[in-house]
Amino acid sequence: MGQARDVETDEELEQLLGFLRDARGFDFTGYKRSSLGRRIRKRMADVETESYADYRDRLETNADEFNALFNTILINVTSFFRDPDAWTFLQREVVPEVVPELLADTPADEEIRVWSAGCSSGEEAYSLVIMFAEALGVEETLNRVKIYATDVDEEALRDARSGLYTAKALEPLSPELRDTYFEQNGTRFNFRTDLRRRVIFGRHDITRDAPISRLDLLVCRNALMYFNVEAQRQIIDRFHFALRERGFLFLGKAEMLLNDAERFEVLSMRQRAFRRRPGDAGPPYHSSPAKVRVGVGPEKLTTAARSRQLRDLILDANPAPAIAVDGEGTAVLINSQARAQFGLTSNDIGRPFQDLEISYRPVELRSLIEQATHERRTLRVNGAERRVGEEIQYFDILIQPLMGSNGLLAATNITFSDVTVATQLKSENKRVREDLETAYEELQSTNEELETTNEELQSSIEELETTNEELQSTNEELETTNEELQSGNEELETMNEEMRTRTEELDEARAFLEGVVTSIAAGVVVLDKELKVKSWNRGAVDMWGLRPDEVIDEPFFSLDFGLPTEMLRPAVEKCLESGKRTSPSRVSAVNRIGRPITCNVLCSPFDRHNGGVVLLLEADRGDSGD
Repeated sequence: MGQARDVETDEELEQLLGFLRDARGFDFTGYKRSSLGRRIRKRMADVETESYADYRDRLETNADEFNALFNTILINVTSFFRDPDAWTFLQREVVPEVVPELLADTPADEEIRVWSAGCSSGEEAYSLVIMFAEALGVEETLNRVKIYATDVDEEALRDARSGLYTAKALEPLSPELRDTYFEQNGTRFNFRTDLRRRVIFGRHDITRDAPISRLDLLVCRNALMYFNVEAQRQIIDRFHFALRERGFLFLGKAEMLLNDAERFEVLSMRQRAFRRRPGDAGPPYHSSPAKVRVGVGPEKLTTAARSRQLRDLILDANPAPAIAVDGEGTAVLINSQARAQFGLTSNDIGRPFQDLEISYRPVELRSLIEQATHERRTLRVNGAERRVGEEIQYFDILIQPLMGSNGLLAATNITFSDVTVATQLKSENKRVREDLETAYEELQSTNEELETTNEELQSSIEELETTNEELQSTNEELETTNEELQSGNEELETMNEEMRTRTEELDEARAFLEGVVTSIAAGVVVLDKELKVKSWNRGAVDMWGLRPDEVIDEPFFSLDFGLPTEMLRPAVEKCLESGKRTSPSRVSAVNRIGRPITCNVLCSPFDRHNGGVVLLLEADRGDSGD
């Protein structure tokens, strides 16, 4: 029952993510499900919603809830020169080597291009401006450096564009840097205007939008850790495409490049600084249909690009699902029918074919591709069975090697023909085809046995890579949790500061009231509605000799001192009932040293919401208090 509930919850989460993508254009499908689900459930708890379905209903009826949810998911934890050791390495080891090289290799009329991806509220982008201004000088920075700062959070970008920060936000900066690059504006500080113009802020989704190109430095710190492994690979492909040869990549402390030594050389693994190697090693970058929104515009398609576009249109027009796999085992073409039939997407183009479910279900296609390639002939699989829930589908599969003009293998085309209806109508033919498939599988097993030794070695390598990726994933999860805790800590600090201010105000009010009551020479006694003593000032102590700790919370009419309290009961009860001040009463009493005095008692109502009376006790002037 628990496992079924988990599956149902996962399906509801996926449906909610699909709704967010369709309703607001936020595609979170590449984010890690553990951290993403945790952030969404936190927001659901804030609005007292238990299920994903109920929370989706709330989103459909309350447009403002989208902003609150996105602010919860998109954790904006940043600061100036965050992780000082990493920035120190960049300033001392990378920039002194890079700047002369960039100035030498870059024409005078061409700018040094920098991209801060996932800039949040702008501290990272302005840190880059300060770093270049310190290395190049302000004038050279104004003439030669352009910084693109992007994020998916529009609210954070509005704060970044303003360039206004509190004194607390500037604490990581030295006083010299703060005075040089910020101007005080009331209680806040504004980044200097001339350098501010060198930063271009804009909304950009690194998982979908085309990357900014021809970059000398790309900074993306603690953003990749929120995405799953496949999304991280695609983002790194985009970053590789965006950088010039010998361009620099600066990642966060919880991120690293795995198995990418062919494309990036390591400057410092500890500080996560990398440099793109010369040449175009590694998988190609496949752009998504979305257009970049910052700093770059669409370029004219080349003749080759138009040819590829025409080829894709023709492939999509094919009524049968089709997939093409190149000689390296990478899926290079998937037409629209294959995507719809087998649950594939355009993001699967460029992935290893063996990673796709279709490579082994409904039938093992990898070995068939190898056989067709080796024998240079077309292979056919008839009546392959595929189960989708309770439905059974049957396909005829055609594996066709495609040879180039040089006689070498260019790719393998796999075409699926849906023969479900025909198979169901011809059950006898189905039985014969199953017998043939059994015989074929027996022959195929002989070929697979020859590959066993190689697969065992490959299995060991894959196990090591899996362990490495699991450790990296755990590290990223811990970093995500740390940032969530840091965000919560900042909220608690703000609440604590407010409570401290309120406490100081209450202490001031209390001290003021106590000073007023203490300064009155006459005796002042405050009784609550139960006629218990709540206040006993210094004048009452001097007059009757009782200390406050002896009378507080004691019934007034049970106290034994020089004043006959029972004589005052009618006046006190009348004051409580009427809520009005009574006429002064003159009562004969004995003061603290035993001398008889005439005490004037004035009874006034006190504290309308709690009830009570205030007694003002004063001896006649002719009587001595000592």
